[in-house]
Amino acid sequence: TTQAWNDWLYEEWWQPATDRIIPLGLTFLADPEKGAAAIRRNAARGFVAVTLPERPQNIGFPSLFSGYWDPIVQACAETETVIALHVGSSGGYPSPADAPALQLGATMFGQLSLAACAEWLWSGYPLKYQNLKITMSEGGIGWVAMLLDRLDNIVDRSGYGLGWETRPADVLKRNFWFCTIDDPSTIMTRHRIGVENIMFETDYPHGDGTWPDTQQVVADTYGDIPSDELRSILCENAARVFRHPLPNEVLPL
Repeated sequence: TTQAWNDWLYEEWWQPATDRIIPLGLTFLADPEKGAAAIRRNAARGFVAVTLPERPQNIGFPSLFSGYWDPIVQACAETETVIALHVGSSGGYPSPADAPALQLGATMFGQLSLAACAEWLWSGYPLKYQNLKITMSEGGIGWVAMLLDRLDNIVDRSGYGLGWETRPADVLKRNFWFCTIDDPSTIMTRHRIGVENIMFETDYPHGDGTWPDTQQVVADTYGDIPSDELRSILCENAARVFRHPLPNEVLPL
């Protein structure tokens, strides 16, 4: 089923529009060696990303700290395949009984991404593979500056670091990218996060998304941001991360 889906994506979805669509594949999770081979096979034909579960132990697989995922992550690093971690990909927020699960779950998207990001960081994979790229999809950016502060605190004050040669906060900024739909209250933290680490998303066609009012949302939410920073967030960062060419002319907002 996984191979069939990847073949369909390649043949019917990506090939007719290679200038518009970024090919992001699935891979085999139950056999990491087979999964690594699929990533290499897909990369050879143009795939630039793969989606993996945020916190695999939540859906019955070994955790990121077990060594189980070594072949898959190594394949991603060697082929420059971006690891895309979509919020909720290993289950939603564990809502209490009788709670409004949809509403509570959607409210906690940021918390889910924060937990997943911290686990991927401390797994050591980003430290080991300096060129590994990990994107946090649909989790927003409101928690990222706080995470960076916390990582610095752990090293400088608490003494809980693992003795890495590179500071954990620097590894985060080197290996991770964070996606924002709007985040009007926390876009001001963009320089702490790194403008180059933020990518805009529309989440079409979900209810969280901005379509069909995306242009207006951008103008209202990001209208005061310098144009060079805005271009980075809206398109240039994603083009660089996913190795996707931008058109020669970009339409104005």
